[in-house]
Amino acid sequence: MQIPVERLVDRFLRYVQMDTQSREGVAEYPSTEGQRQFLQMLARELEELGLKEVELDQHFYLTATLPSNLQTQVPVIGFIAHVDTSPEVSGAGVKPIIHRHYDGQRIQLPGDPSVVLSPETDPELANCIGQDIITSDGTTLLGADDKAGIAEILTAMEYLLSHPEIPHGTIRLAFTPDEEVGRGTDFFDVGRFGAHYAYTVDGGAAGEVENETFCADTMTVRFHGVNVHPGYAKGKMVNAIKLAARLVDKLPKASMSPETTDGREGYVHPHAIEGGVELAEVRLLIRDFEVEGLKEKERYLSRLAARIARQVPGSRVEIQIKESYRNMRYKLEEEPRVVDFAVEAIRRAGLEPKLTSIRGGTDGARLCYQGLLTPNLFTGGHNFHSRREWISVQDMARAVTTLVHLVQIWAEKGPIR
Repeated sequence: MQIPVERLVDRFLRYVQMDTQSREGVAEYPSTEGQRQFLQMLARELEELGLKEVELDQHFYLTATLPSNLQTQVPVIGFIAHVDTSPEVSGAGVKPIIHRHYDGQRIQLPGDPSVVLSPETDPELANCIGQDIITSDGTTLLGADDKAGIAEILTAMEYLLSHPEIPHGTIRLAFTPDEEVGRGTDFFDVGRFGAHYAYTVDGGAAGEVENETFCADTMTVRFHGVNVHPGYAKGKMVNAIKLAARLVDKLPKASMSPETTDGREGYVHPHAIEGGVELAEVRLLIRDFEVEGLKEKERYLSRLAARIARQVPGSRVEIQIKESYRNMRYKLEEEPRVVDFAVEAIRRAGLEPKLTSIRGGTDGARLCYQGLLTPNLFTGGHNFHSRREWISVQDMARAVTTLVHLVQIWAEKGPIR
């Protein structure tokens, strides 16, 4: 399969140079004008490619269709990618650099010589010797998350359009805003999208299929104190700030935190604290791969907060828990073909498949619980949300090849159930 690599790279380089950072705490959707402009440009590109039913709706979800070329009915398959880049690192003025025929040595980025890639800190680079590596100049992130996914999806569609002999069912595409600020599916209409199953193309290393996420809740602990003029406060004041600080101080120091866990370990993460003497609030992210582990951490925190309040007469505490998302594995297990066919497609692309767990969530996790089973496929990118972000051109081409094989497999093996 001869993927048009130059067109793939040209697309990617154009896309990353458009500033599409999303913004936290913005009521407007999408949260930035750059995303709107990028989606409008993508809509024109989809039409120029010859895709059908290109629509940019009121929420700036961009969808399109590649019609089936089969005489039989097979499931409609969706491919989804997000257009925004992380608000954590600048995505404005990205200057992409292609490092041809990587030789295995350190890569020092010219915009900021302190930003260095090396096989010692990035072991995956050792697997890419001889390949072409794309980075930023070191002053911004690159934007492979998820503009690599967008470029790969469009290149796969272009390849299918130019090779009508390749069998495939109906393919639906969706490009969404504000994924990086947790709002990517806020207005996504699964029924209108019309896919039976879908794949986000938003993953990392070549060959990976992410079929599992954290279960996630947010806990808000509010301590109520008593505010009195500090000059006359003896025996009367109850300082809620000190109660909140005591809660954070009592959390485990060597376990159960993001900075002390990895793999399948969950954590409790106090990520915001605010308030005053009368009312202080601690917001905590609760994460575990199993629901029971999540609930166990919440019981632990509830008992701890209650004990702190009991120790200080005049104080009280209230706790609010909000569900964020659940492990998509629970849903994906209901239809094993969705992951199995992705694994087979990766093998056909000449890679060794690897099922991985995401220490976080994806739009796919939310979509799974909205009725659209959606695991996450690799893009080939590394070090997302970082000025040290990089991607291999050859791995991007393998991602395109995987998508083409995947729709063929659904055409071969996927009767509608």
